[in-house]
Amino acid sequence: MPELQLLIFTVIAFALLFDFINGFHDTANAIATSVSTRALKPQTAIIMAAFLNFAGAMYSTGVAKTIGGDIVSSASLINEHVIIAALSGSVIWNLFTWWIALPSSSSHALVGGVIGAVLVSVGSVGLNFYGIGKIVISLIASPILAIVTGFCVMHILFFFFGKSAPSLLNWRFKKMQILSAAAMAFSHGSNDAQKSMGIITLALITGGYLTEFEVPTYVKILCATAMAVGTATGGWKIIKTVGGKIFKLEPISGFASDLNSSIVIFSATLLHLPVSTTHVVSGSIMGVGTAKRLRAVHWGVAQQMVVAWVLTIPCTAIMGALIYKFIMYLTSIGVL
Repeated sequence: MPELQLLIFTVIAFALLFDFINGFHDTANAIATSVSTRALKPQTAIIMAAFLNFAGAMYSTGVAKTIGGDIVSSASLINEHVIIAALSGSVIWNLFTWWIALPSSSSHALVGGVIGAVLVSVGSVGLNFYGIGKIVISLIASPILAIVTGFCVMHILFFFFGKSAPSLLNWRFKKMQILSAAAMAFSHGSNDAQKSMGIITLALITGGYLTEFEVPTYVKILCATAMAVGTATGGWKIIKTVGGKIFKLEPISGFASDLNSSIVIFSATLLHLPVSTTHVVSGSIMGVGTAKRLRAVHWGVAQQMVVAWVLTIPCTAIMGALIYKFIMYLTSIGVL
């Protein structure tokens, strides 16, 4: 029993670490556009994003149930070692992509880590392929949808405000960007923090601490706090990439991007579907930029990001598998 308790606490610690890293890795998603257009000062934007990330994380648990219940076929087939390996692989990938300033998906990383660790522990019988398919489709479709809707939103704004003086337009939309950035931060928390909630709840079920998949209140508070603290820490490298290297944002285009991203992400939350906020925000910026001029988007940077998106699941699956093997080796020689 003491060994099991230690493993459960280790899972919780790794899940909260993942949430913390997710927070500072994805800070760019919530505030990059408002910072790059100088609608908000960086420190003000980060503090606002941290509070609203926490509020969003407490909103619901639908996405947590999808992550915790739709990747594995049965909680009884996996153990805490599998979950620790999966979280370790996704954390390492997030730190690597943050270090090279490349926006990537924490959601993809977590899904990949779980798939790899489960495959080497119990084989394909441990995976719920229907559930994984649903998650992967939502992860792939959401940035494509964001590009299309971002293009449409920008054209609607051009239609109504295109004849206004640029200086007046910038002044008005700088103020409105505060609201759109707030909506973006809330929607980010409502979707991303739930992924760790789902993993911790899954671990509590496998350890016999819970009999059904209901996220305890203390798990919600822990995950919401970890993400808020991570957000407050700030991921400046990725903020620069998202905020300026894809497309040179102005207040009106920054507002359009944030508004569009928050709608897409929060809609996914209401449908209990996990999405990558990084993908959605980047897709929104591409769509908004394309509405202005196709060549306005730096497609070379966008191409690098797409490569990272494609590589994330297979790379984290390999990491999760290797780390599980390493954990089992340490266990066999009595180190763990």
